[in-house]
Amino acid sequence: MRDHVVAVDVGTASVRAGVFDRQGLLVARCTEALRLKRPAPHEGVYASADIWQAAALAVRAALKTAAIAPDAVAGLAFGATCSLVLLDRNGQPLPLFADDSASFDTIGWFDHRARAEAEEITATGHPAVLHSGGTVSPEMQIPKLLWLKRNRPDFWARCGYCFDLADFLTFRATGSAVRSLSTLTSKWFFNIAEAQGFPADLLSAISLEDLEEKTGINRKPVHPGQAIGNLTADAAGIFGLDEGVVVAAGMIDAYAGALGAMPSPLQKLEGDLALIGGTSSCIVGYAEEPQFARSLWGPYRSALYPDCWLFEAGQSATGGLLNHLLEFHSAGGTATEALHADVIERIVALIAENGPGFADGIDILPDFHGNRSPFADPDLTGMISGLTLDRSFDGLCRLYWRALVAIALSLRQILDMLDENGIPSKRLFLAGGHTRNPLLTRLYADVTGRQLIAAASEDAVLLGSAINAATASGAFATLSSAAVAMQGQTEPVLPDRTVSGDFDRQYERLKLLQETRERLKTIV
Repeated sequence: MRDHVVAVDVGTASVRAGVFDRQGLLVARCTEALRLKRPAPHEGVYASADIWQAAALAVRAALKTAAIAPDAVAGLAFGATCSLVLLDRNGQPLPLFADDSASFDTIGWFDHRARAEAEEITATGHPAVLHSGGTVSPEMQIPKLLWLKRNRPDFWARCGYCFDLADFLTFRATGSAVRSLSTLTSKWFFNIAEAQGFPADLLSAISLEDLEEKTGINRKPVHPGQAIGNLTADAAGIFGLDEGVVVAAGMIDAYAGALGAMPSPLQKLEGDLALIGGTSSCIVGYAEEPQFARSLWGPYRSALYPDCWLFEAGQSATGGLLNHLLEFHSAGGTATEALHADVIERIVALIAENGPGFADGIDILPDFHGNRSPFADPDLTGMISGLTLDRSFDGLCRLYWRALVAIALSLRQILDMLDENGIPSKRLFLAGGHTRNPLLTRLYADVTGRQLIAAASEDAVLLGSAINAATASGAFATLSSAAVAMQGQTEPVLPDRTVSGDFDRQYERLKLLQETRERLKTIV
């Protein structure tokens, strides 16, 4: 009996695979590391062949751990970062970087090489730009493709398929190049509400009239919760499954997390938002009517639930900033989960001994990789005030704690921006790697003053893909009914109002640093 599904989540540093039953219980979970190359500042590339192999290894390991037969699996779904895979007309890699180990044909989601192209598209003032918060990010696919056409015309001449990573994975799994609305709507300026789909006048204005020809995109994408096709014989063999497995339309990883953590339209209350915390963080919501605001990506129709308008704000570096501090500091090292856990344990002890103000005097602007919201500026930089010559482990812990506070304060600023634009924020449904950081979990509630509800599942991003797979394979009639059945229950974390005054003062210090940063730009 096909009563299980397999979910795959491709993040920045690893691929995770999980086996779930129809009640949403995670039966087994396995992880494989990814290889990332950084040829230049602000650039990062992967090899799509590596990603595919890592996904296969993770799935096979999870199936072995779960001890279930291939014919017990009904569906498979992929969630992935919005990295861009470049293939020629024969489906072979077009490597922007190569060494003896691999051909790196995939531009990482965080790659900012297309900053000039993003600014040029923003300057058109086209209505599509409004669906990017008024400012196009270099993390989106259209500016990256425009960069490719201008800077590597030899590659552009050979392009036959360009995929969002989730769509590449469904392509390899099924042989079908049909895309998902989750990816196409949010990263490619596609609007299902418009007859043409793509904004032809904008593409013409930036000389990308040949976008559909060079990327292999058709105008009939598939909704999340619907099937792309079944596993091919080759893919089934690689994954240790069979050809009876249905492959769902892929999803952006953050949206899979929102599907796994946030109430469906059947249960959602006003002010419910998902907070997906990983290398970066995304604040995701949806509504029946389109909602616009500066620096708010979207609204995107049907990127999550059919006919609902999804919107997204974000922090460019959260977990990535914490990793950087661990590897930057002389008392740190490789940013492993074990090292994070050691630092968190010591911070808990320092707070118990000295109170949460043990590192006061250190203030951090966390924009080490630009700012998505509320400033929508990929060129903004971070700042640390209050450094000393302290090179001790406790000194590292002070920096780490203050970075956690800064991340939470920046989230508060984003939520205030949403409130000012008529988008309420009352309950935050936390998913992703930040659920494993008890300090952040507490700070998110205390600093923002909102209820925080951590996802019941160990990995809500994987759960979202499991909900997607279960719906596409016919176990549930709709994504909404699948979410109701498969999401678990958990108790909310309520904000501690006794510390709100201190965090109000910290918030003012954050804004003062932001003002100082702007003032410094005027002194030449």
